[in-house]
Amino acid sequence: MPILDRNTLEFVSRSPEQTRRLGMRLGSMLQSGDLVCLNGELGSGKTTFVQGLSQGWGSLDIVTSPTFVLVNQYQRMDGNTLYHLDAYRMQNALEAEDLDLVQMIDSGCLVVEWPENIREALPGDCLWIDMKYVAEESRQMVFKPYGERYIAILAEFRRAAFGG
Repeated sequence: MPILDRNTLEFVSRSPEQTRRLGMRLGSMLQSGDLVCLNGELGSGKTTFVQGLSQGWGSLDIVTSPTFVLVNQYQRMDGNTLYHLDAYRMQNALEAEDLDLVQMIDSGCLVVEWPENIREALPGDCLWIDMKYVAEESRQMVFKPYGERYIAILAEFRRAAFGG
């Protein structure tokens, strides 16, 4: 396990409810133009985290995995959109470029599951979260900010979620 730098946060969630609550906390901090990348194998808690993130962001829509439709859209009462992209079935960044990711980011927030499949198509600035299945009820999350905006979000998230 690499040594984490001061901007990286590692946490082990002990239940799906705790994973959702962390997502809610982060979602409440997001604004239009933000990009969150959720990297992890099947069963690592990505969709559970997005359920909380969407709720904290302000959507009342039910969150489901967009594996077969590629992109789900969740709305807020103010008309803003949260785009939830699942790149699991994408082979490369060229396939993602057809989806107009820039427009999604410019017009709302974008959350990407399986971002490593399309990394070349994504902006460099983002909040990258590596998620890992640890045990039946436990998921490890390592939050890594890329860019000043995401360093600030993660610092605020750390204070709000953990008091530090």
